[in-house]
Amino acid sequence: MPIREWQAADDPRRAITLDQLLRMSSGLEFDESAWNPVSDVTVMLLGRPDAGLFAARKRLAATPGTVWQYSSGTTNIISRAIRAVLNDHAMYAEFPRRALFDRIAMSSALIETDASGAFIGSSFGYATARDWARLGLLYVNDGVWEGERILPEGWVAYTRTPAPADPLERYGAHVWLKVADNYSGDAVLPADAFHATGHAGQFVTMIPSAHLVVVRLGLTRYPNAWDQTAFVRDVLNALEAVPRGD
Repeated sequence: MPIREWQAADDPRRAITLDQLLRMSSGLEFDESAWNPVSDVTVMLLGRPDAGLFAARKRLAATPGTVWQYSSGTTNIISRAIRAVLNDHAMYAEFPRRALFDRIAMSSALIETDASGAFIGSSFGYATARDWARLGLLYVNDGVWEGERILPEGWVAYTRTPAPADPLERYGAHVWLKVADNYSGDAVLPADAFHATGHAGQFVTMIPSAHLVVVRLGLTRYPNAWDQTAFVRDVLNALEAVPRGD
């Protein structure tokens, strides 16, 4: 990985791969306690000028690729790596819009930057419900938008493959394959359902077999106060009940 802080010959973080970062299996120490005012995620987002640098400086707590742990810092390390590869601030600043948002007409989409000018890809991304649905539809359509391939062939299948270090097979490569327990009840969704999960119960649920995207932009501050699986099941049942013409 092109992370300057990891390049010393004796730095064990040199072994971390992009695949491990995408699958939240880097082994880097990170406290994701969102409601703790002194946790790593809170300090990174609200108290540091460079989110990716803060996360990249964390020590290894496990051998890369052996332990799954969700970490917002991981996404900002990837954002830092993209910036290093592009090596041009103007190109980096326009990259999300040029490479993705404009190509699928996500006109409202915005990712905030930190004080260093780096995108805070982990947390501060905003769009209307309709534009989040556009992103979900891109994935449902295997990365193709109106006949044009936007995502590399095989990318969606890769993201939906369970992370090897996750024994519960709940996470792929920066998408959730199962809804977290605090947003899930007894409802069973189709096996190909997967999810982008935002803060406080925001969801983009994608089900290719039903050609369905369900966006929920609520605010749920308390555990078990929202059941995304039941909500999506009810949507599926309602759609199945609609009479279809010849």
